[in-house]
This record gives sequence, C-alpha cells and structure tokens, in this order.
Amino acid sequence: MIPKPSILIVDDEKDIVQLIQYNLEKEGYQIHTASTGEEGFETAKKKRPQLIILDLMLPGIDGLEVCKLLRAEPLTKNIPVLMLTAKNTDVDQILGFELGASDYVSKPFSPKVLLVRIKNILKNRQTHKEDKVVLKAGELSLDKERQTFSVKGKGVALTRLEFKIIAFLMENPGKVFTRDQLLSGAWGQETFVVDRTVDVHVKSIRQKLGKYREAIETVRGSGYRFSEKSGS
Repeated sequence: MIPKPSILIVDDEKDIVQLIQYNLEKEGYQIHTASTGEEGFETAKKKRPQLIILDLMLPGIDGLEVCKLLRAEPLTKNIPVLMLTAKNTDVDQILGFELGASDYVSKPFSPKVLLVRIKNILKNRQTHKEDKVVLKAGELSLDKERQTFSVKGKGVALTRLEFKIIAFLMENPGKVFTRDQLLSGAWGQETFVVDRTVDVHVKSIRQKLGKYREAIETVRGSGYRFSEKSGS
C-alpha cells in the first residue's frame, strides 16, 4: 500500500496544530510539526514533506519570510505551501501568492474545507508532474520544470504569478478565460485573490513580451486568451 503524503504544519498555536494533526492523521497523512518560522524552515529541509501548512503570524521570522526562504532553497523550492492565518486582506493574500503560496485559508476554518484544499493542492501537484514540460508558441518558449520563460531565446524574468498565468494561457491557446477562471486555472483550485490582480499582472506580462505583447488578447466583456497565432 502506497503511504499517504507527509505534511508539515508550522503554527505556534497548539490547539490549531492539534486540530489539524488529528484530522489529517485520520486521513492517513504523515504529520510533522514546528512552532516557529526557523524551526519550520529547518524541518522542511530535513523532512522534505509533500505539503507545508504555514501560519502567517509566527514568532521569530513570519510566514511570508519563511515562504521566501523555502522558495530560495533548492531542497524546498517546489514544495507547495498552504498559508493559514487570521489575516484576511487582499494585500496579505497577494503577497502570499507572489511569494509562492499555493492557497490561502483564513482562521477560523472548517477542518473539512481545509482537507479539501489540501487534497486539491496535492492532486494538482501530481497532475502538473504529468503535464507537458515545455510549451512553445512561435518565438515564445516556457519551461515548466525549470520555471523559465524566453522570447527569441532570451530569458525573460517573470514573477511566480505571471509565470503561472502565462503558462495556463499557453496550455489553452484560443480559449477565452474570465479573470476568476484564469486565477483558478493558474493554481488548479479556487483561490481568494481579487480579480483586478489579473489585470495588473497581464499588463506586466505584456510589457515584458515587447513586440509579442499581442500574444495575450483582451476579449472585451469576457477576459483574456492566448492567441493561436502568437509569437510569430
């Protein structure tokens, strides 16, 4: 029998940790815990779990800083992170996603909802492993495994959210997506990012595409699509 994935819970509230641990262990998940940001980062490097549940408000270094460290560390950069926090503002959510969080759950939360989010993240991670790694459209090339994007062979620096957005569009050329669908598709599950965030990032992506900016088309009243004739 294949063992369930291991999950690291990083939270300084013992009651919260016990609640999550109890519910996840009932589902067969292997659980590791840490109560500070520093301990969480070190445990992640040592145990290399399949998912990290990370509280935003931690003693020592906070959750956002831990997320930065995880993404900068080769051993942990690809581990999905689910942010867990009492904060619930657009700014906090956007920051978390920009730093590489896969999803965001606010306290208080339902253990059942949390479990569904976890299953979605893990399922999405497995699905992405099976996806086509390199996407090409004319002079545009995106390598999902190496997390690189290039125009005419020249590397273009994208934020994590920009990369996910253009990767999703390139995987579905010609299809029109609303802002909500684009965000959901980019992460593989529902998120709570405000839809205006899409407009800001699409504008930034277009600037970086230069003369190929029309690869991402605006469909008035609907959303965006990746042109099937793009990049040439």
